[in-house]
This record gives sequence, structure tokens and C-alpha cells, in this order.
Amino acid sequence: MGSKWRKAKLALGLNRCVLVPRTLEDSAPSLEGSERLSDAALLSPANWVSGPSGPSTPTPSSHGLRLSRSGSKSSKQICSICLTKMKQGGGHAIFTAECSHSFHFHCIASNVKHGNQICPVCRAKWKEIPVQGPSLDPPPRRASISPVGWPQNDALMTVVRRLPPTRRDSNRRHIMPPYQAAEPAVFDDDESLGHEPVFSERSCCEKNVAEDSTVNTIEIKTYPEVSAVAQSDSCNNFTVLVHLKASASINRTNPSRSQASLPQISQTPRAPVDLVTVLDISGSMAGTKLALLKRAMGFVIQNLGSNDRLSVIAFSSTARRLFPLRRMSDVGRQQALQAVNSLVANGGTNIAEGLRKGAKIMEDRRDKKPVASIILLSDGQDTYTVSGSGNNQPKPNYKLLLPLSIHGGNNTGFQIPVHAFGFGADHDASSMHAISETSGGTFSFIETEAVIQDAFAQCIGGLLSVVVQELQVGVECVHTKTHLVSLKAGSYPSRMMADGRTGFIDVGDLYADEERDFLASVDVPAEPLSSETSLIKVRCVFKDPLTKEVTTLESEEVRIERPEIVGQVVVSIEVDRQRNRLQAAEAMAQARVAAEHGDLAGAVSILENCRRVLAETISAKSHDRLCIVLDAELKEMQERMASRHVYEASGRAYILSGLSSHSWQRATARGDSTDGSSLVQSYQTPSMVEMLTRSQAMLLGSPSAQRLTQPLLSFGLQPKPR
Repeated sequence: MGSKWRKAKLALGLNRCVLVPRTLEDSAPSLEGSERLSDAALLSPANWVSGPSGPSTPTPSSHGLRLSRSGSKSSKQICSICLTKMKQGGGHAIFTAECSHSFHFHCIASNVKHGNQICPVCRAKWKEIPVQGPSLDPPPRRASISPVGWPQNDALMTVVRRLPPTRRDSNRRHIMPPYQAAEPAVFDDDESLGHEPVFSERSCCEKNVAEDSTVNTIEIKTYPEVSAVAQSDSCNNFTVLVHLKASASINRTNPSRSQASLPQISQTPRAPVDLVTVLDISGSMAGTKLALLKRAMGFVIQNLGSNDRLSVIAFSSTARRLFPLRRMSDVGRQQALQAVNSLVANGGTNIAEGLRKGAKIMEDRRDKKPVASIILLSDGQDTYTVSGSGNNQPKPNYKLLLPLSIHGGNNTGFQIPVHAFGFGADHDASSMHAISETSGGTFSFIETEAVIQDAFAQCIGGLLSVVVQELQVGVECVHTKTHLVSLKAGSYPSRMMADGRTGFIDVGDLYADEERDFLASVDVPAEPLSSETSLIKVRCVFKDPLTKEVTTLESEEVRIERPEIVGQVVVSIEVDRQRNRLQAAEAMAQARVAAEHGDLAGAVSILENCRRVLAETISAKSHDRLCIVLDAELKEMQERMASRHVYEASGRAYILSGLSSHSWQRATARGDSTDGSSLVQSYQTPSMVEMLTRSQAMLLGSPSAQRLTQPLLSFGLQPKPR
């Protein structure tokens, strides 16, 4: 190989290209390289599908997904480092590595200079590496988008030493990358938004939207359990449903504009979002998982607005910030795509370190945007901070995985929620659920690798539509003899005053058109001489994330009639529906406890008893949709407890993601996030549906849909029905 390198250097000096052939040793099939998507092709701009507003999201083409030992065809035409085309006679030398993948010589030389000695496409470790001479000038027209031009502390994540694919994550704990650029002690290098007007990305009618004003508000409805109680009767646990719905209404200043001209959800003004994604790139993510994660991140990057900011943390045995909070302008998107495309899977799983660095970005940022969130994805178990629990071991303290800034205590609610995504059958669902529950985020179970993009799409569809923040709901008794008995609010912090006359629920953020239902139980006194009794009134205090204005809204008093004699009592179906939801969630929690203690038969029995009770309710007999899907969900959980193996592989994660969804009343991904029989759709908002539609249109609605489906089937990945 020595003579080959001399020829390469000579050719470089003469602006010529030389082909360096593979050796016989390097021609042997690789265990990992024989069946792998081309990561470079997945994020290549040449393979993006154009949407209504221009380039949308990176889409694998038929060439990019063709499986071979030497990589994809597109990777031979496009340099995986700078994502530009390579052609003979183009003025730049082309380097062909031992694994047969080709790159611009100046690109791969810069990559190697930063410590990367592994092929960016197939991850084969090279025995011979290119060396860039000190006199080589940087290539023209790349300064604005190349990671080489970033500050040193923003250098792309380097790659740890390669290990055989059969080694477990726990055996890679002490592997360190060969090179790491120094990071700043304080992450205050976030890109400022300045004082620009805030609009969502790709607003095709900013001038028209500016003529209107968006008013974020909350609709309050109340439903008493029954409309009438006899004068001589008293009730100790009379239930009142408090129903809330957040909305963003457009106030028209131009009366000539018709209702048909209303802007789409993605075109209305909104507050910018700060998003930090904390991504697992441990050794178990190698291959298809990492390729699909890169594709999903490409979708996220393309659908963030130019005023939204993104930072990416990649973690394995250690954690690394790929770049600071950066606006997703055209240049920002290109740089983010390049950074994500540089990721290589190796090492162990250190979730705590990834979250620590993600939280530090949020803490240290100079410009703190009101809407901020962390997305965490992992397919493994943290072996650095929390040890697994056994028969003789105490229950793990999953709070150790969270920085104090997230779980240190905040009486007004959680400021930075962590939305956790458990990927595959080997992730630690208990720890991921604990992380999300403690921080105020949701836990999603991505059972099928192919739906990771849909899961991300649903999540950001909500985050990009926050219309209400710091919502606090107050419930106050009106009648002097009425007292609050309980407030059923799921995972939302609630409290009642000592006198039992007032209670509060801290709700936090609401997405556009998102709904919340809470049950308040009160004591109703007997009133022999009254025709009606006033029970409670509801007060909502919240902040508009766009204008920062604080608004207070009050409902009308909840009254019930007090006749001498009550005829047939009709229970409100709205109240009955929410009782069923809470009862089903309680059964899920009890079944999970039984299953964790090894009593799968008892867990199945708990779920079966709940199904029988729900079947006799007014909602079920009225064929209420929520009651139908609750029954389907409970049945699915029973099936996932058929054996210890099934429960460990998917049952635990499925139940925990269901509990997360019910406790926060927010959509989570469970298995196939678009399954029509799933309760997920009961909590989906229009903005989530819109983002899911974009994702599915990219995956199966593009002209390359048929070409895309066949390679996925080769990996055993089933495409979702439309």
C-alpha cells in the first residue's frame, strides 16, 4: 500500500485522481456492513423530496437503500463528508478507501485530522489513512456550510475505537474516543434570535397573517355528575368534570377575508422553540437503527422553523455536544444535517451524562426562549449510573439519571420536560418512564424501528404549537357547606387548601386544540328549602408564550337542581367517560405492579376485571369511542403479558407508555403510533396529525415509495398502512 499512497500524493499535487483498490483481506464480507442502509445517502440533499414549500425532508432513494457489501451507489456519487457530488475532472482529488467508498481527498483528510479513522459510510476501520499536507488549501465554496469552519468546541463528534459487533455494551464502558475537541465550561454560545418578528417556518402569507392578531385562550366547560339531587339527600363524593381546551383564534382586521383564507396551523404566528435532542449512539445502535435515527433527525431538522433553535447531544460511553443551540435557517439546517450524518455507533450507554449535558445547554443559554424541551432516545440500559435491580438488590434510583436542575423541585411545574423514546426490545423502559415522569415529559415506546420518524413527528408537532404556558387551574367551592374531597389530575401536581374550600392544579403548557379533563369531588349538603345549589367555580390563569401576557378566565358557577323528588337519574356521559379513563389507568398501574412481582396471571386478571366493569358503563352501552379503545388497549396489554419473555420484551414498555399518555393526557407512540385502534389518536392534536401526515407522505407518498418499501422489507421492517 505504500506505493499506492505515493501515487495518491503525486496525483493530488497534479490535480489528478487515482483509484486505490481494495486488498483481498478487505474484500471479505463484514458482519455489519453486509446488511446496512447507507447513512450518507439518507441525508443527502440529492435524495430529498420536495414538498409544497420546497425541500422537505431527506428521503432514502432506491439507490441510497440498495444493499451491498461495498455501500450504496449514491455514496460513490456523493461525498459523504460535504454532501456534494464527486465527478472526474472536477478539480478535486478523489480518495477511494480500502472498503471501496470514495470521498473528496480534502474532505476525508480533514476528517482524519480530527481523529476519525473509520469509514463514515460502512464504519470499517482503515489500516491506511490519507494524510493532508500542510500546504493544501481548503476547497472553495464550502466555508459557509462545512463543519471545519465551526469553532473548535463545535467540532463533530469523533468516533470510538471499533469493537466486534457481538460485544455487549457493558464491555465497552472504558472505551474513549481517540480525539475530542475541548468544550467550553459554560454553554452560553447559543445563537441569538435578535429582535426579529416571530413567525412559523414556511409561512407563505406573512403579510396577511400580520394583518390579523392571534388570541390564545382557553375554553372552560363543566359537567356535574347528575343535573339534579333531591332536597333531602346529601352526597359525599359528588363528581364535577372540569373540561379545558386551548385554542388559538384569529382576530380579523380585514372583514373582507373569508373563512376559507384562514392560515394553516403551520402558518400562524407562534413562539420559537429551543429543542435539545439527546441521542444514543452506543454500539447496539449500529446498522439499521442508526440509519433510521438519522433519517428521523433529518425530518426534525427540516420541519423546524428558522426561528427555532436546535442542539444535538450524542452519547455512548461519554456524551458530546455536536453543536450549540443554532437557528434552523438554511445554513443552520445544512450544518445540523452534516453533524447528524457524522455519527457512528460504538461504545456503552451513559444516559445520565447525555442528560447532564442536555440540561446544561438549557441552563447556560443566554437567550432563554419560553418554549423549551429535551428529546431523549435510547435503545439500551444505563450501566454507568444506575445498576439493575435483582432479587437481593434494592429498587434502582432512576432520579440519579436526571440533573438536579430537572428534578430539584419546582412548585410551579416543570420548566424543561424530557420526552423520552425507548427504542426496541432492549431499552430500560422503567428508567425512561421515570425520566419523563419526573421531568413532566412523555414516554413513548418505539417497538418497530420503521416508525421512529412518525414518533418524532408527533412529538414536534405538539412542541411547535404551544399556545398556553404556566396554566394553573383553581377550583373554588361556592356554597358555604360545600367542601372539596379530591382532585383527580393524573400526573399533574395538585393540592387542596387546609380549609377544603379551594384546590389548585398546575398544568403547565398546552398545545393548540389540546384538551384536559379533571374530576373534582365535593360534598353536597342536604337543602330542604332550596331549588338549586351552587357547587364550584373554576378559574384559569395562564401566560401567552408569544405576547407574555397573563390572562385570567373564570367559568360560570356549577349548579344543580334540588327538587323534592327526583325522577330517573341520568349520569352525564362526559363524566362517565372520564371515570372510565381513570379507572382503566388505575388498572394498568396495578397490573404493572403485579407483573413486576412476577404475578403475570394476577396482572392479566386485574385487566380482565377492569374490562368487565367498563363493559357495563353508560359509555360502553352508548358505544362511546373512548370506551371502545380503552377496552382494546387493555386487551392488548393482556396479550403482552402472555409470558415473562413477552412482558420483558414489549409488555412493560407498552404499559408504561400507556400510563404516560393517560396521566398527562397527551399522545405517545406505542408500537405503531398511527394504528387506528390505538388510544394514541384520542390525544392527538391537529398539529400532531399534520406533522404525522408530512412524515407518512415522505415515507410512502413520494414517487419513490415503491422503491423505498422493498429495501425496508429486506430488513424485516413492515411499512405502515396508509
